[in-house]
Amino acid sequence: MAASASPEGRGQWGSSLGFIMAAAGSAVGLGNIWRFPYLTGENGGGAFVFVYIICVLFIGIPLLFNEIALGRKSGKNPIGAIRETGGNKFWQLAGVLCVMVCFFVFSYYSVIAGWTVGYIFTEIVNLPVDFNEFTQTPQYVIPLTFAFILMTILIVLGGVSGGIEKAAKFLMPILFIIIIFIAGRSVTLEGAEAGIQYYLNPDFSKINGTVILQALGQAFFSMSVGWGLMITFGSYLPKKANIIQSSGWIATMDTTVALLGGLMVFPALFALLPGKDPAAGPALVFDVLPKVFDAMPGGGFIGAMFFLLLMVAALTSTISMLEVPVSYLIDDKKWNRKKATWTVGIAAMIMSVPSALSSIEGNFFNTISFTFLSNPLEGFFGAMDFIFGTFAVIVICLMLSLYTGWASKISDFADELASGAPAFTGVYRKGWIFFIKWICPIVIILLILNMIGLFGAPQAA
Repeated sequence: MAASASPEGRGQWGSSLGFIMAAAGSAVGLGNIWRFPYLTGENGGGAFVFVYIICVLFIGIPLLFNEIALGRKSGKNPIGAIRETGGNKFWQLAGVLCVMVCFFVFSYYSVIAGWTVGYIFTEIVNLPVDFNEFTQTPQYVIPLTFAFILMTILIVLGGVSGGIEKAAKFLMPILFIIIIFIAGRSVTLEGAEAGIQYYLNPDFSKINGTVILQALGQAFFSMSVGWGLMITFGSYLPKKANIIQSSGWIATMDTTVALLGGLMVFPALFALLPGKDPAAGPALVFDVLPKVFDAMPGGGFIGAMFFLLLMVAALTSTISMLEVPVSYLIDDKKWNRKKATWTVGIAAMIMSVPSALSSIEGNFFNTISFTFLSNPLEGFFGAMDFIFGTFAVIVICLMLSLYTGWASKISDFADELASGAPAFTGVYRKGWIFFIKWICPIVIILLILNMIGLFGAPQAA
């Protein structure tokens, strides 16, 4: 990860700011600006936003504390972290799932990141692009996906020492500035009020099991909990670092970008495309934002800058996704970094092809359908996103909360959080222990049971 070398061979962050920016860079990415707006559109607008914020506060943040504490206490990758802290083979399965999730999500996430690379060029040359036509042209999409994966490989090959930390300190503030600028332009468009109302005024009657499941899944996806990323990040933290304060900043930055992402999209959607269904799915950002840029002075340049920075935000996420399986191969299988990085990277390239092809109507990967735990899934991309981007992440979060809360001595992890954070005592300490032992597992178990149809029809993502 973004760490400097240490005598023991493990890295350490150069500063708390570096850790916060790099961890926020890992969390802030396509999940906030691409996935959050379209899930909001598909799940009732403001009602989804309300449930999402509740999920972040009461489930996401306690789990974020949990993973960083586990990483710092062990100084290992997700599998090694559980083994090092006394977990048996069963609990180590959570670490195995972390490695699998990072690999498989990296493969299909890179397809979307490849789209952003393509849009950088179309915005520079002011070439209007039909999104459906673009995604159904494999001779564009596959090379762009491979190019993006190659960029990730080259950075991870260098050990990422200091590079990503320095880049994150520079690029994340720039990303914030451009997002605020575009959101400001979007909300001042004529007719934007309807979009703001749709986005920020919750209709509580729209909250159901599906909305809650999607909001919780998005909180995990966006905040990078349940992936092993934060365990790995935590393993590079010095003991004097304040995990509580840093986690608060990571969650705040991540949620702010997600909320601004919606403010970029929905006011513009209602203002510029009044007949467009907000439940337009994954194409929403790529359909709407280029039209927002066209309505601005110097729109082509702003558009190109936005997609460039979106690509960089995606890159800071995929670096950590690739690093998780690579760090496992280095730590546990004693591979060198070059062999591990190229092996995982090339395998991800191969795995990305079915996801790239699944946008093509009539293609085998587009028409493939099957049932997973009572949930009908259609299309290879959609199946990957549900199984690995939602379901497996939720299972990992359940296993990690049960592991630290019940299978281990939770006071050891509370002590880890208190190291560097002297205010983490009394009600704060007891509250976190209560949430990890009881609230998080119960909520996640109920959601999994709802997902597999125990309370009625299955609630697929």
